[in-house]
Amino acid sequence: MRLAGRERLGFYPLPTSEAERIRRCLRFPDQQCSALDPCIGDGAAFAVITSDKKVLRQGVELDAGRAEQARAKGNDVIHGNCFDVQSPVESFSLIYLNPPYDFEISEEKSQRMEKLFLEHAHRWLKLGGILVLVVPAKRIADCAVLLSIHYRDIRVYRLTEPECVRYQQVVLIGIRRTRQERDRLRDSEIIHMQLWLGSLERELQELPPLPPEPDHPYVLPPGGPVRLVHRGLPLDQIEDLLLKSSAYRQASAVIYAQQADVTGRPLTPLHGGHVGLLCTAGMLNGIFGDGETRHIAHWQSIKLVDKSEEEEDGKTVIREKERFSNELTLVFCTGEITSLR
Repeated sequence: MRLAGRERLGFYPLPTSEAERIRRCLRFPDQQCSALDPCIGDGAAFAVITSDKKVLRQGVELDAGRAEQARAKGNDVIHGNCFDVQSPVESFSLIYLNPPYDFEISEEKSQRMEKLFLEHAHRWLKLGGILVLVVPAKRIADCAVLLSIHYRDIRVYRLTEPECVRYQQVVLIGIRRTRQERDRLRDSEIIHMQLWLGSLERELQELPPLPPEPDHPYVLPPGGPVRLVHRGLPLDQIEDLLLKSSAYRQASAVIYAQQADVTGRPLTPLHGGHVGLLCTAGMLNGIFGDGETRHIAHWQSIKLVDKSEEEEDGKTVIREKERFSNELTLVFCTGEITSLR
């Protein structure tokens, strides 16, 4: 995952228009039912997909800000890591899963997060419950074994919104098999399903787009409230208490050392090399001048490439030589900006 994606904890929200199409594929029961989003984000897509008065919406979110946004949309949200959450098995009527698109980040572990989230959360889905999985097409293959054994009536649609096309996202909808259905399942059926799921990346453009009107409605089974329990560390409380800890006070003197003020004249005159080191070290940055000549000075070291051409054996050879120079940027109070090298 790119650094920008890691900064937002792998949050790639589903566009509302795609969520509305998924919603039309679902048929909610007349009684209550519970729905779960293990990576709820800001809760916008999940609220659209489960827009029914009888649905009890629950979610898990690692980011504190997005957890608050999801709560504001009427979701019961746990702020924490989904892998630290426990729930009774076979409890939810619907699980909507749009997990982070990344690998594990730990020593000797390189499994895809899409597969890990599915393995962790699908146990909480009722037998006969509906799974809605949104992932890049090439990641369906990582989940093919679990899906082919535990789910039936699987349909995969290509998502067509620009952001979804960018990440080649698809939505998979399936019904969790009962134990009797799994026992009657033949090996040939499992292998055939795995081969088909593994080929979706190559056949992405041949997949049907998610239709505005459903071609195969999925009926959710009824179900009551489900209790989720977070067994992980209280991240917000730890962050608040960290500043008061003795360990933090001892380490802060090193990590956040106070900037020393350098004053006085040097013992010997400075030559060009000394001045260059002071400039690029940022010790000559600051605000200077008065009136209209008042300005901000910022020095930095830059790399330049000098090119030269030479004739060798009747051929023109271009030679490049790298060198470093100092660049000074001046920003005047009048708005004028000047760069000097």
